[in-house]
Amino acid sequence: MIVLLGVVVVILGFVTRRNPVLVVGVAGVFTGLIGGMNPLEVLAAFGRSFADSRSVTVFAVALPVIGLLERYGLREQARRLIARLGALSTGRFLTVYLLVRQVTAAFGLTSMCGPAQTVRPLVAPMAEAAAERSAGAALPERLREKVRSYSASADTVGVFFGEDCFVAIGSILLITGFVNSTYHQNLEPTQLALWAVPVAVCAFLVHGARLLLLDRQLQREMALAAAEHDLPLPKESNK
Repeated sequence: MIVLLGVVVVILGFVTRRNPVLVVGVAGVFTGLIGGMNPLEVLAAFGRSFADSRSVTVFAVALPVIGLLERYGLREQARRLIARLGALSTGRFLTVYLLVRQVTAAFGLTSMCGPAQTVRPLVAPMAEAAAERSAGAALPERLREKVRSYSASADTVGVFFGEDCFVAIGSILLITGFVNSTYHQNLEPTQLALWAVPVAVCAFLVHGARLLLLDRQLQREMALAAAEHDLPLPKESNK
């Protein structure tokens, strides 16, 4: 029973609003020590738990790597690259990314991209650079946030509707398992995956159209922002 004092440590930590990682770590060490383990055994238990759940904790390695790449100019290089592609507008670029995200997810590569791995360090800066090149001026903060939100939506919509086309994805297996066990049916994962294909195509057409319309919205709102602040109009609006 005495080892349950570790739960008290967790409660006290959260009540006093301490760092959650620190609270859980201290509670784990405290529980191990009062449970009769020596410090080396506690450390070994931490390492063994980390290794057993490395698929869950892999983000702890990926995030510092992405942070270092950003610190040494990843975002700036992404913006320079998109500046060289004159015909690639924000809407066209995000539509291409939506297609890539949906196709890779349909083959089960859901972890290939993502908000932390690609959207924040690469996709959003490239979309912002394309919008600024088209407008001929820096984006106001409101429009910058709008471009970032559309970048995130391209990733989310792509993976959400693309992953259902893969028969071994968790959501498909959950649906078939639930239907077969609850309603005594014989639903196969391939049946759901085939029905998911036209849905994914419709999702691409609808959201792709919204992304392409984003170019006109940005142009119109940039002209309005320039007029409100008595600034020179973007090049496209002067024509």
